[in-house]
Amino acid sequence: MKLHYPLCASLLALSACSPPPPAPPPAPVVKPAPVVTPAPPPAPRPSANWLDWPLETGDWVYRRDERGSLALFGATGQNATVTLRCDTTRRRIYLARAGAGQAGRMTVRTSSTLKEFAASPTGATPAYLATEILPTDPILDAMAFSRGRIALEVDGQQSIAIPSWTEITRIVEDCRA
Repeated sequence: MKLHYPLCASLLALSACSPPPPAPPPAPVVKPAPVVTPAPPPAPRPSANWLDWPLETGDWVYRRDERGSLALFGATGQNATVTLRCDTTRRRIYLARAGAGQAGRMTVRTSSTLKEFAASPTGATPAYLATEILPTDPILDAMAFSRGRIALEVDGQQSIAIPSWTEITRIVEDCRA
C-alpha cells in the first residue's frame, strides 16, 4: 500500500504542473443602437383653395434707396420673406421670395388673376428666388387691388399667402412715374 502513495503523489505533482484551464471568452461588447433623429415632418401642404391658406406672419415696410424703392414683407427682426423692388434706372420691378433652389417657376395668384414667371436664384445671402416684371404688367395692378391677400408659389418652396397692403401700390407707382 505504501507503494501507491508515491505514485499518487507523483501524479498529483504532475497535475499541478499542467496549465490552468483557458479563461472563458470575453462577453461580446454590445454597442448601443445609434440615436436616429427622425426627419422633421414635411411642411403641411396648403389646401387646394389658396384663399384658405393662413397668411404669413409679418408686416410690409417701404423704403427708398439709391436704386429706387423697396417693399419688404416679413416678421420683425428677421430677413424679409418677400421683397418687391422698383429699380428706377432699369425701369423694372423685381419680386423675390426667400429660399434657395434652382431656377423654376413663380406663380402669383390674386383675387382676380394668376400669372407664372420664370424665377432665378439671386445669388444673394440669404438666398432668394426672383423674377423681373415690367411696370406695365397687369399682374401688378391685380396684386395691388387683390382682396386682402396674394399667393406666391415657387417651385421647390412652400407656397405662401401674404397680405396685399398699400406698399405694393407705392412700388408700382414709383416705377410707373
